[in-house]
Amino acid sequence: MRKQNQQARIYIVHGRVQGVGYRDFARRAAETLGLRGWARNLEDGTVEVFAQGPAERLAELARYLRQGPRLADVRHLEEQEAPLSDGLVGFSIR
Repeated sequence: MRKQNQQARIYIVHGRVQGVGYRDFARRAAETLGLRGWARNLEDGTVEVFAQGPAERLAELARYLRQGPRLADVRHLEEQEAPLSDGLVGFSIR
């Protein structure tokens, strides 16, 4: 991917999203879309996802994140632009 086509987003996912395989779900969706980044649980019960790649793929990821895995109950998805991160390889769970 060419650098000028890259964008980055941070998503904060609210609802029943911890203990239901949400981070692995996010990782698999991001990998399918060819995005780089990470997902991690936050202390307040939300999940934070950082992803970078082409804008149209990030929009597609947001649709996946709003749905979540079968056992999740996504109530709200916050999305904001983020600075690009150099050196990311693949998509990890933190």
